[in-house]
Amino acid sequence: MTPDNQPDFTELFLNDVPLMDTRAPGEFSQGGFPSAINLPLMTDDERARVGTCYKHSGQEAAIKLGHKLVSGKTKEARIQQWISHITKHPEGYLYCFRGGLRSHTVQQWLKDTGYHYPLIQGGYKVLRRFLIDTLDQQSSDKRFVVLSGRTGTGKTRILNQLPGQFDLEHHANHRGSSFGRHVSPQPTQINFEHQITIDLMKNNNDIVYVEDESQVIGSVHIPDSLLASLNNSKIIVIEKSMKQRIDVVIEDYVIDLSQQFRSKHDEEEGFIKYADYMLSGTDRIRKRLGGLMHQQVKSQMTTALEQQIKHNDLSAHRIWIANLLSHYYDKMYDYQLSRKQERVIGVSNGDPEEIMQIVKTATVQAN
Repeated sequence: MTPDNQPDFTELFLNDVPLMDTRAPGEFSQGGFPSAINLPLMTDDERARVGTCYKHSGQEAAIKLGHKLVSGKTKEARIQQWISHITKHPEGYLYCFRGGLRSHTVQQWLKDTGYHYPLIQGGYKVLRRFLIDTLDQQSSDKRFVVLSGRTGTGKTRILNQLPGQFDLEHHANHRGSSFGRHVSPQPTQINFEHQITIDLMKNNNDIVYVEDESQVIGSVHIPDSLLASLNNSKIIVIEKSMKQRIDVVIEDYVIDLSQQFRSKHDEEEGFIKYADYMLSGTDRIRKRLGGLMHQQVKSQMTTALEQQIKHNDLSAHRIWIANLLSHYYDKMYDYQLSRKQERVIGVSNGDPEEIMQIVKTATVQAN
């Protein structure tokens, strides 16, 4: 294969081949690829000015303006950034949005300085199209088993002990509940789709275990083709005692989440922001809770937060958690599970070996 030939996209993503994205930073922030680094030909402002010029004066004037904006020391500095990247990653490729003028300009300027670097014909657009089509195919080809269970049964912990696990919440950077946001931001929808597609491409297991999710995980949503496949997959229900579930919720939403806020800010400010976030979480589900239950849970949570900050005592959190689980999350889950009973192949306490045996038994019976 010569450097100018189009690479095998499957191998490119499976092997995390380094990619140099020459689009403007604003384009890259909306959607890129895990192995890509943004080293733009033009800044957002420069691109906007060139775009305005193109609209009013045509392509020739726009190209002329672009060369004027990226010239002299500015041009030299950007070429040096590109050279630094390609010398570290000689096996990589560069691209722009459609594999057009920008990527060819970058490639030519590099050639003028003695460096040859191949580009992706069709650019970002053709790579994204490949991943969209691949996700549809992967969603159809993979055999998924869904771990379901009431809130607090530790499904994510169990999932991560299984071979072939596919952690959507990890890629979404969100726990999937009204209180599930992490301090660090979620990916864009496009980046979420790219990450889960590549994860599935790399997953060679016969069974792919995935946690039961609604279509929306925080600010991102599961693509339709994958959701349709998950909604037709077999289910294993995880069951835990109320005490075990409360312990898990305290660890995830009280200890871990409050520490995330404190790590990002100082101790006092971090806890204040954490408390505000948790209390506002009750407001986000106020209509579904009902006015009286909302007031009760919020009052219990306020008391628990005060005891936590004053005395480092977490015991009062057990009250609002038990209340919310019993009167909100469990009712919602039981209703949802009642509509999926025909897909349930077993119930487990969460032991990985037991889960795999359930799947094995169900597979033998089906055959």
